[in-house]
Amino acid sequence: MLIFSLDIKKCMNGLLLHSGFDSFLFIEGEIVTFCTFQFDGHLKKDFFHQDITDEPVQIERDFALWKEVREFCFSLIKGKRTPLGFKLVLSLSPPNIAHLLEREELPFSPADVQGLYLNFKFNGTSLTCTTGTSMKLFTMDKSLEQAWDKMVQRIFTKQDIPFEILS
Repeated sequence: MLIFSLDIKKCMNGLLLHSGFDSFLFIEGEIVTFCTFQFDGHLKKDFFHQDITDEPVQIERDFALWKEVREFCFSLIKGKRTPLGFKLVLSLSPPNIAHLLEREELPFSPADVQGLYLNFKFNGTSLTCTTGTSMKLFTMDKSLEQAWDKMVQRIFTKQDIPFEILS
């Protein structure tokens, strides 16, 4: 787990105006402006029906993608006033988790990994991102956590988001 201090303007541009995080799953969020808006990223699969048969559409994932909620979050944050705060939790998608495990030759299967998380938090003056790793099994092996932390640094660099590692 690492905590990153992020450049607010560049990170917000990367999160809200560009597609660099679009393939991430949106787990949950909270945006505080004139009131508090809370979001649960769990998909309500009954909402999705085919037009002709009204049969449920098979959706493999349990969470919305960031690209599906990004514009809505942007509409709440944009404006002359800075939000009082927000929290956004994103997770690497299962196909990308499998790719990371394979590329780094890690001793885990995709089924072992609950999630690889990015926890963005803005407190009104500073923006941080904390990485998180959740496993479905007990292990003392920190190789996945270390690989995820390095990958996040590459993601921020690729998205042109300056960062400082706090811990």
